[in-house]
Amino acid sequence: MKSPLLALPGAVPAEGPDEGVAAHYGDLFREQRALAAGRGFTDLSHRGVITVTGPDRLSWLHLLLTQHVSDLPPQQATEALVLSPNGHVEHALYLVDDGATTWVHVEPGGAPALVKYLESMKFWNRVEVADATEQYAVVFLPAGSTAPFERAAAVRELPWGRDLFLPRAELAAAAEEFGPAAGVWAYEALRVEGHRPRLGFETDHRTIPHEVDWLGSAVHLQKGCYRGQETVARVHNLGRPPRRLVFLHLDGTEEKLPAHGTEVRVAGQDRPVGFVTSSARHHELGPVALALVKRNTPVDAVLLADGVPGTQDLIVPA
Repeated sequence: MKSPLLALPGAVPAEGPDEGVAAHYGDLFREQRALAAGRGFTDLSHRGVITVTGPDRLSWLHLLLTQHVSDLPPQQATEALVLSPNGHVEHALYLVDDGATTWVHVEPGGAPALVKYLESMKFWNRVEVADATEQYAVVFLPAGSTAPFERAAAVRELPWGRDLFLPRAELAAAAEEFGPAAGVWAYEALRVEGHRPRLGFETDHRTIPHEVDWLGSAVHLQKGCYRGQETVARVHNLGRPPRRLVFLHLDGTEEKLPAHGTEVRVAGQDRPVGFVTSSARHHELGPVALALVKRNTPVDAVLLADGVPGTQDLIVPA
């Protein structure tokens, strides 16, 4: 779904999974600095939006998701996952309940498959699930922003900002009130800096939550009765995940930025130990990346991504 904000001056369309919104508006670092200072906004209207209504919505979602949501207070933001029977991550949900409706946003293009799964699990529960992507758009306001957000149908308050669920028909008009636009490249650079995993970037078909640090934000370890829970409990209690997410400080003298999927090797060795999941040019840190590597990769090793050396910061313990 192409955003009307691509008509803003300087807008350069994003490609790949973020197609439909702007990658940047002409000055990547200026846009990053504005977001970091609490100014401006990012258009995330390409993301999918799902609503769940009905008196059983939270108790029902509690049975399906990795997060404890049966007693979720109104306006409290949270994250949750849907796992496969083997514990692999299938969906990542970013949600808030307003007392009458649970609002969820997901990766671009991800709403239809998640709605299909949720519909298949309704049984006797008094719930209604809807793909609301055509009616509502997601917009991000950074922490510290004083922009008005009364137009939003729902708001997810986060330590690093707010996710607004805006009526799509009001997107262009509302954007005029939010300050300077920052593209998804700026938003992604700050996400990488914050070590926040993204489905389809930090994950593949065999990712379990432990590997990318979702245990802290999207999994409640004291609840059971959800698909894949046995794997979550077993790995947490009896072992360690086979891979771990790391933050890479890349050599700034290299002009190239390793793309998603680029093999990662320990310097001086030929066999890959993992792959780059996300990379960005940060306004203060320079080129940075997230990578998923084998658990036994030495924590002090210099890693090479497409020949670009980088040192590791631990996100998931070795």
